[in-house]
Amino acid sequence: MSTIIRTSGLTKHYGRVHALDGLDLTVDEGQIHGFLGPNGAGKSTTIRVLLGLARKTGGEAAVFGQDPWRDAVALHRRIAYVPGDVSVWPNLSGGEAIDLMARLRGAPRHDPAYAAQKKRLIEAFQFDPRKKGRAYSKGNRQKVALIAAFAVPADLYILDEPTSGLDPLMEVMFRHEIARVRAAGATVLLSSHILSEVEQLCDRVSIIRSGRIVEAGTLAELRHLTRTEVSFQGTDAAAIAGIPGAHDVVVEEGRIKFTVDSDAVTSTLPALAARDAAGLRIAPASLEELFLRHYGDELAEMDGNGR
Repeated sequence: MSTIIRTSGLTKHYGRVHALDGLDLTVDEGQIHGFLGPNGAGKSTTIRVLLGLARKTGGEAAVFGQDPWRDAVALHRRIAYVPGDVSVWPNLSGGEAIDLMARLRGAPRHDPAYAAQKKRLIEAFQFDPRKKGRAYSKGNRQKVALIAAFAVPADLYILDEPTSGLDPLMEVMFRHEIARVRAAGATVLLSSHILSEVEQLCDRVSIIRSGRIVEAGTLAELRHLTRTEVSFQGTDAAAIAGIPGAHDVVVEEGRIKFTVDSDAVTSTLPALAARDAAGLRIAPASLEELFLRHYGDELAEMDGNGR
């Protein structure tokens, strides 16, 4: 498996602001790779460097083994990019804007394969291509970029909050398109605030904080770094006594809840069976919980300041 994106010690400074401060990111061929972090963590700056829209201050960055700043023209023939806030030409119709962006990516003017794919996507995303760009809502501007990106095959899709402004039905269509391009062998770098979306789609996840990767791996690997919640029907917390590795015991809404280390769940089951635990539920840590392991202190600080 070859590496499509690799950064090592990547830095980007804007004066005294260190937007990236030693970023190490690896995305392998065929992966859907989630890229997570709040606003200001460095996600969009990383993407701008990878697209050759910003020049790195230091470190290394490579896309398909090439320098994204020096080789931007060649690389963009292989990349489809969707930003989180799309601007369109106000006097072009949506269909004209899609055609223009497709031709910039190498689609022949009268290619029947492109025309068929464009038609399918317009119907799938319930998009009216006849309106002028100035008349489109944020969600419809987003559809222009998504249709243009998916209508022309690419080796790498770089998507920065791509479903911003879309309704839930269109988010489902987006996930279908991601599955389609992944089946065709493409690689996807997906930056998103919608953690459930990342959890459903991504093979691997990298969490960025203050311009550095603070956690990376598959969801299964990351879940082993935290605890799994176990609960069953009952009101007497004493029922937990003697269960090895039980932590954080609480009784809520007629259920006894506790956590165990994720790799100790199976060893806990015999103890629960001996207690005739009814209505047993085992819930591995969600991506949101994994994410908050790295940003919970910021939330606590905000609460402490009364915000």
